[in-house]
Amino acid sequence: MLAKTRLLLRALTISLTPIRPTIGAITQLQQIQPLAENGAASVLGLQQARSYAKGKDRKKEKGGKGKPAKVEINEQQLRELINLDSLNAQMEKSVMQMKEDFIKNLSLRSTSGAIDTLRIKVDGAEHELQELAQISRKNPKTIIVNMIAFPQTIPDVLRAIEKSGMNLNPQQDGTTLFIPIPKVTKEHRELLSKNAKALFIKYRDAIRDIQNAQIRKLKKQTDIAKDDVFAAQTQVTAIADKYIAEADKLLVSKQKELTGET
Repeated sequence: MLAKTRLLLRALTISLTPIRPTIGAITQLQQIQPLAENGAASVLGLQQARSYAKGKDRKKEKGGKGKPAKVEINEQQLRELINLDSLNAQMEKSVMQMKEDFIKNLSLRSTSGAIDTLRIKVDGAEHELQELAQISRKNPKTIIVNMIAFPQTIPDVLRAIEKSGMNLNPQQDGTTLFIPIPKVTKEHRELLSKNAKALFIKYRDAIRDIQNAQIRKLKKQTDIAKDDVFAAQTQVTAIADKYIAEADKLLVSKQKELTGET
């Protein structure tokens, strides 16, 4: 009877004792926990990386670094600050003058007509060569310029011919200039193309001078807010860019014509 009682008490004690985790189980639990934490961190890092990548993609979609943003011209607001018609007229005049110089001075065969209208600067004023001299052709290969009426302007005429871009080398005999017409060679074509680029640069710089003069006027106006001055300055620059782009198209077309490209 006593033995049975002891067995019952022992069984009861075992059933009431809490289950303790083994060392192996604890070790496995410790290994799982950091893995879970690392996994969460990895997921977070991946999300951040994805967000960064999306940000880069968005930048690419916007056109990439260095690409200038298109400037909208608000003519109504700009007219309140500057004389917009005068600005456009001055810049357009530069483009038209370049176009005229291309036609008159950059032909594959120099003609007496181009020489007739060559502009000569004398004492600060411009004159056409035909106003200062008698121009004729001795033969198909030579142009004669008789300067007997205004011999004092011969140095000015020689400088103008040299800068004309027509690749002419006049020979002086007293008050008469003999101008040989050069043959149309590959070298001559290339030289005319270079002269076309030089004329483009000349008129491009003239447009920039008009732009900069207008911007200086804007900055001197103390009754205009700085933000308005900056906005107007940006628009004036955009207008100049438009005329320069137009002149550049004329240059490309002229160079193709001179070099024989299609």
